[in-house]
This record gives sequence, C-alpha cells and structure tokens, in this order.
Amino acid sequence: MNGTTGTPGTPDPTPRVIVVGSGPTGLLLAGDLAAAGVPVTLLEKRPHKISNLSRAFVLHARALEQLDARDLADDLEAVGRPITRMNLFDGLTLDLGPLPSRFNHVLVLPQYEVEKVLERRAAEAGVDFRHDCEVTGLTQDADGVTVRVRGGEDLRAAYVVGTDGMRSVVREAVGLPFPGRSAIRSVVLADVLLAERPETLLTAAAVGDAFAFLAPFGDGYYRVICWHRGRDVPDHEPVDLDEIKEITRIALGRDYGMHDARWMSRFHSDERQAPSYRVGRVFLAGDAAHVHTPAGGQGMNTGLQDAANLSWKLAAVLHGHAAPDLLDTYQSERHPVGRTVLRSSGAIVRLAMAKGWQLPVRAALATALNHLGPARRKAVGQVTGIGYRYPAPRGAHRLTGARVPDLALAGGGRLYEALRGGRFVLVTPGCYDPGADRADRADRLTAARWASDRRTTLLVRPDGYVAWAAEDARAPDIEQALATHLG
Repeated sequence: MNGTTGTPGTPDPTPRVIVVGSGPTGLLLAGDLAAAGVPVTLLEKRPHKISNLSRAFVLHARALEQLDARDLADDLEAVGRPITRMNLFDGLTLDLGPLPSRFNHVLVLPQYEVEKVLERRAAEAGVDFRHDCEVTGLTQDADGVTVRVRGGEDLRAAYVVGTDGMRSVVREAVGLPFPGRSAIRSVVLADVLLAERPETLLTAAAVGDAFAFLAPFGDGYYRVICWHRGRDVPDHEPVDLDEIKEITRIALGRDYGMHDARWMSRFHSDERQAPSYRVGRVFLAGDAAHVHTPAGGQGMNTGLQDAANLSWKLAAVLHGHAAPDLLDTYQSERHPVGRTVLRSSGAIVRLAMAKGWQLPVRAALATALNHLGPARRKAVGQVTGIGYRYPAPRGAHRLTGARVPDLALAGGGRLYEALRGGRFVLVTPGCYDPGADRADRADRLTAARWASDRRTTLLVRPDGYVAWAAEDARAPDIEQALATHLG
C-alpha cells in the first residue's frame, strides 16, 4: 500500500498522543503532530538538558529533505559542514555531487545540534514536555493506552509511540522481541582535543584488526571511535586514553596528539530489529524499532524518516480524515527500509574489517562500484536514503510510492516549501482548484503548478512520496484521487 486512506473515520475521542523518548526521532514526531493540531505529551526520563555526548554526526540527503519540508534544513546547513565525497575502503569513493537532491552532500554536525532545532520547533508548536518522567509500563484497550509513570499519575492517550532507544520500555511493555546479535564488541570512544588537525573533515580507516574514526564537534573537540577485533572485553571494563591512542595509531597511522579527554566510554554495537513496528495502538520508531552498526551514519537519519512517515498518518486518523487502516502502512513501508539499513551498514563494517582471502574480494567490489554506474547509484541511494520507495498498488503509475525530489513550481516556489504546511501537495500541468467544492479539505491540500511543460499530475504526500500520479489527468481523475487519499 502507498498510503491510501480508504473510507475516512471519525475523530478519535481521546486524541492525545504520548511520545516516549526525546531524541531526534521523538522530537520530530511530536513536533509534526503538534503542528497538525494533535495534543502531544513527550515523556523523557532524563533531566531537561540536551547532551553534548552525541551518537550521530551526519545528516544525509533524505533526512535533510525532510527537515527542509519543516523549514529547518537551512538553520542546520548554517551550523554544519558539508562534504560531497565519502571515502570508504580500497579507493572506493561515493561521490554525492551528482545526487538528484538540493542536498547533494553529507552534512557533518553533532546530533545535539539537530535536537536543538527540533526541540525548539516542538516547543513552539505546543508539545507538552515532561522531563524526569520515567515510563514503567503501559496497558491498552480498544479505546486508548494507559501509560504508567514512576512516582506519578497514569496518563491516557489514543496512541503511544516509543522512540526510547535500544532498551525501549515501550517495546518491552507490548511484549515485542528484539532479535539480532552484537555485531561489533568492545568499541571504545572518547571526546578529545587534538594537537594535529586531520586532513579531512571525517577521517576513517581500517588496518588489520583495527578501525578508527574521527569527527569534529565544531568546538575544538573531536569524537574518536575505534575498536580492535582482538580485544573483546565487557562494556564495564574501564577505558583509558592510551588504549584509544594505540588503536588509532594502528588504524590511521598516528593518534594526532590526542589529549584532555572530556569523556570516554566502552560499548558494543548490535544489529537488531523488532518484527513489528506496531502492536495495537502502540508504535515503535527509531532505535526502539531497529539498531545497527554506525557504518554509513544511517541511524539518526532512518529514525527521522520513520517519524516523518508516521506523523501525518496519525494526524489524519485522529482528525477523522482517514480510516484507521492507514496506520498499517507504517509497518509495510518502514519495516523493509529498516531491514535494508541493517544489512547495508553491516556489509560496510564487514568489508572495512576484511582480512586474508577477503581482501581481494573487497578490492574487486570497490572497483566494480567505482566503475559501474547502476551499482554505485544504488549504493549511494541506500546510504543517503533517497533511493528508497514504498510499495504501490498493482497497476499504479510508475511514480506511485517514489520519493519526490524538490520540484520547481510556477511562481518561483519549490515543492518542499509547499510541503511546509504538513499538507498533501497536488502538482498539475495547468490550473486546477481542488477546493472549489470541497472546503473541508482546503486545510489539508496545497495546489501548485509545474514550472515546466510536464504533463504528469502528482499528488504528493506530506512526507514527500507520491500517493498518486497520472499522465494528462482529467478533472474527474483528480477528484477521484483526492477523494481516495483525502476523504
């Protein structure tokens, strides 16, 4: 399915949504819902302080497009630093310059910078933030969900979304397993000052059993992440800077004069995915639904896209504009993407750490990707997120379910500017007034014209994917499409 609403429902008598976890995924989701007029409570067990201990360091093109549709991308572009080439191994380089996106680069910036702009937007939209608020469990019935909070009163909502990370209390409360395994053990990391500045913005390499990665915070400190395959010790084993320096010297050839570590830790990286992202009125998104290795920097980006997919569907159902079965498409659309991200990030790690007979295989693969256009475009599409599309009904137009790049519109505007209202956007070759006799959908639809002579008509979902398309569409065709998708 591609987001067809079917017969609209009635507004939910308990419209509130509770989001558990205030990382990037939860913040974007809560902000979207509040902006759409849905009451939202966001529960976070940590105090109200955005940590500088970032896990993620890059935003890819598709996540930036989603942020552009919320008028946030330009703020982040002003803070981060773009790179247009990603160097992996054996000379394999992913050139992002030809990427069919306004954001044909990777934006390097710490996760906490993303959280700052998302939190500001959510607060301005009216999200009810509750910090120092630990969820201990929940129960649900046909009408809603009751959330139990340690030391506080139970909270009631129509739906609950768990964005509370790998050790999700929400996932455990609905009895979902989290199958998978530890892919990388005894990863060590630190935030350090460097006596020597690296030659590239992101620095990564693997030699033998050692791997190291360096990324700047922008305040003079660098995050170093490294591991040695032969040092498999428990996470609780203490870390010292000498260990990190030694592994970095093996992998990168030098340690860049690391000193004055302000934080050090040891952890392991898992590959896991929940079999379902929904149980009744409870949903999972981000790391609560899937975790994988940090290779390719796809974690935060995948979670943001989970949120963008789910938020407009929840709002449509809660307002009675769509039937509840629209929410089933969250699973059918996002679960396959999560599975692919697990596989692709794991493949990057295994190739980076290849040794022995695996090295010639890795070199051959790098050569093939560098010289074979289709294979390279597929790899770039998966890492950046722009290559994914959602299932479409049999017989649908070839563009149905596809991600829509930014389009020039008549009058000088852009598609992603038109999406900033959280609405569907109808892009037509000529003049068409979709609200002439349907004032009830005027606040859910924006009409726009191509800035070119293209004859395709597109109905673009609020998350930037094609809900319906047709060539040389007539007014009755368009009306039928609007009735199907907007009620």
